[in-house]
Amino acid sequence: MNPTALAIDSCIIVVYFVGITLIGIYEGRRERSLLDYALGGRRIPWWAVMASIIAAEVSAATFIGAPAEGYSQKGLAYVQLVLGLIIGRVLVGHIFLRPYYVYRVYTVYDFLAIRFGPLSKNYISALFLFMRVLASGVRLYVPSLVMVLAWRLFWHREAVQFEVQDSWVPYAWAIGALTFITCIYTTLGGIKAVIWTDLIQATLMFSSALVAIGTLFYHIGGIGPLLEHVPTMKTTAGYFRTGFENLPEGFLPWVVFKKILEDPYTLFAAVIATTFTNMAAFGTDQDMVQRMLTAEDYKRSRRSLISAALMDVPIATAFTFIGVLLIAFYAQHPELKPEKINDIFGQYILSVMPPVVRGFVLAGVFATAMRSLSPAQNALATTATNDWYLAYFGKGKGDAHQVAAARIFTALFAVLMVLIAVAFAYANVKNPRLTIIPIALGVAGYILGPMLGVFLLGMLTKRRGSDAGNVIAVTCGLLAIFLFSGLAMEAVNWLAGAPVLSWPAWLPRVAFTWYVMVGGLVTFVVGALFPTPAHVVESAERR
Repeated sequence: MNPTALAIDSCIIVVYFVGITLIGIYEGRRERSLLDYALGGRRIPWWAVMASIIAAEVSAATFIGAPAEGYSQKGLAYVQLVLGLIIGRVLVGHIFLRPYYVYRVYTVYDFLAIRFGPLSKNYISALFLFMRVLASGVRLYVPSLVMVLAWRLFWHREAVQFEVQDSWVPYAWAIGALTFITCIYTTLGGIKAVIWTDLIQATLMFSSALVAIGTLFYHIGGIGPLLEHVPTMKTTAGYFRTGFENLPEGFLPWVVFKKILEDPYTLFAAVIATTFTNMAAFGTDQDMVQRMLTAEDYKRSRRSLISAALMDVPIATAFTFIGVLLIAFYAQHPELKPEKINDIFGQYILSVMPPVVRGFVLAGVFATAMRSLSPAQNALATTATNDWYLAYFGKGKGDAHQVAAARIFTALFAVLMVLIAVAFAYANVKNPRLTIIPIALGVAGYILGPMLGVFLLGMLTKRRGSDAGNVIAVTCGLLAIFLFSGLAMEAVNWLAGAPVLSWPAWLPRVAFTWYVMVGGLVTFVVGALFPTPAHVVESAERR
């Protein structure tokens, strides 16, 4: 490795970290109230909100995980999920956003308190805190894969090798360092720091993907070698999965239904399951919704949301296509192929990319990590402050006290994310075949489904659902996902120390893309059995 080239790449990364931190602090200055800290005073331009939404979706899990999906699936089937993404955003824009602006909520869970009562709000708010810390912690582990290798390359001049027996300790140091830097500007700057740094990071992230595609085409020798090593790209199998492939002769309708629910990447999953998932993510997840509430009104917020959805098609395609190109690259250079699927893109970046280009792409990796981390910290802090601290411990406190409390919670949740990310690093070292996307989306899917069911009950009905009934309904939704995902069976076998249970051959074991739909429908149906008390309906109508 050329020392001068390594020094240039190092300088690019350092300048990025310092620059993004200073910009975040500058843009978030003069935070005098919780409205400023959490919602930017509702004065953020719609196009900046759009960029922040785009950045929100492309986490480090996408930067590293989407190429891994393209690589393992040998095609672009993962991109199908964007179809439901667009449909889900349109529904959110026309069903969810207006009530949030009408009631002037700080967190979306305030809506549940108005529509049903405090019990519904507290239950869903607690589930969000648990889900977001866990899911963000898993995502936080991803950039440490590259940071550890970059450290060895730039500072110790070691050969870049992704080894299965790597210790988890270096990843823990990388996770801690990245979280500390992000926490500085998020704690001080609030949501404005998040959105304006998102704008910069989204631009850098997508530019990095395009550069990576260009260098990969150069290294493999063009489109010919790609089609030679990835023949599925010559057929529709490389782009779509209908769910009807490889069906046995004389199959029954139940066989088709079972196969569809068990395959995460089919057109059915793309159109139906992903629609539910995106309704949940952008309608009920405070991490996503909070940035939309910074726009001046619901119409501008809707414009931001749907515009961002349309931009997701080229973004998802670009990152997944990187994985397809890497199939051809590693076929030509098998000596460079890493053991872990999650490392395929990081290995290429560090081992093959030319200097300067490598520095900018590495900055793009770290940008996606900081981008997914900072809004999660802010959303968690806002929820904990508004829904719990101010409601039960900080009543009557002034604006300065509220902002201080939000900053303390930001730091606290950063620590929790680090602990979860380190635990996942340990698990991935022990089991190198773990892939990021199913875990990151699966963790959220367990919780988002029941959350969506309660919100749809409140949005689509006026007299169904009650405070106590929602607790029962959400619990039923959680149990349904726990059962049909197979996690209940695995938990029993783990506790028994032996495979005492096996999955029935006739019963579909639901893939992670369907979790939200299953949990949401069960919750909605059970919740609809309970009528809303008359005084609650009257109170909500007066608001």
